[in-house]
Amino acid sequence: KGDGHVEGEKVENPDTGLYYDEYLRQVIDVLETDKHFREKLQTADIEEIKSGKLSRELDLVSHHVRTKLDELKRQELARLRMLIKAKMDSVQDTGIDHQALLKQFEHLNHQNPDTFEPKDLDMLIKAVSARYK
Repeated sequence: KGDGHVEGEKVENPDTGLYYDEYLRQVIDVLETDKHFREKLQTADIEEIKSGKLSRELDLVSHHVRTKLDELKRQELARLRMLIKAKMDSVQDTGIDHQALLKQFEHLNHQNPDTFEPKDLDMLIKAVSARYK
């Protein structure tokens, strides 16, 4: 009957307003399932996170976590492709540069669509950091 946080209970975070907010939350949730990464995240200061030092820890997470992150990335790319297609359909301009459109999405490495790598985590962190400068 306490007012405190119950262990294992999900705390709802406010919407960041980012168009990739759901992807960001899912990546964080998956990373926090890895004990080693969760400990590193809890002890890291904001500069370690922004500098990309924390992203290098991705190489040490379990295979299961990496597999889930790969799947999340593929889903996010599919979502972005749908957005681009919808935008193209609405404009109906044949001169659209698909690569230029993809470059608008700086929160992931679109040149490697199959796997979630440290560069992806670094890009996600930098995109969020740039939004809140």
